[in-house]
Amino acid sequence: MEWLGFDLNTGSTNYIEPHLVKAIKEWVDGVKIVGEFELSSPDRINEIVEALGLDGAQLGMFTPIETFQELEFATILFKEIVIEKDTNIADLKDQLATFAPYVKAFLLNFDKNGISAADLQEDTNLSKEALQMLCETYPILLDLHIPPSNLADYLDTTSPLGLSVKGGAEEKVGFKSFDELDEVFEALEVEE
Repeated sequence: MEWLGFDLNTGSTNYIEPHLVKAIKEWVDGVKIVGEFELSSPDRINEIVEALGLDGAQLGMFTPIETFQELEFATILFKEIVIEKDTNIADLKDQLATFAPYVKAFLLNFDKNGISAADLQEDTNLSKEALQMLCETYPILLDLHIPPSNLADYLDTTSPLGLSVKGGAEEKVGFKSFDELDEVFEALEVEE
């Protein structure tokens, strides 16, 4: 695990208070901390990044390119692109090309619309082969459900920069089950 992200969008169901991010940052070791922002202004992003000592910022799907241009030298940037079932591969390539000079990596988020690796096998527009081509051209992080039993093969074939994984909901305050992530991490350990 190289990057650990926290939702800093006030009003989001996954929002975490900035003081808690700062405390976690001081507690964890060996990872870089990223703030996740949707439509915040460049000034607001810079303010939070500086105040918390963040290593990077992940900007949302609808963040305009001007924000990326203003933040280009302020921090390491990631661009989230939410994939829809009818996402046009040519339009996606255009978007990647436009934002590529300003980002470290793109997070292709298939999960927000319930698209799994199995769905990509059936889709002629966003096939596994199309995804492989994108990963060869751009630094891509995947937020895509891939069964642990198929994970090593899928990663070998598509060669993304990395995976985005999320911890589940709390079972009770302060307690989470990471069973699903354990399976993913075990599959990745076998690969190494």
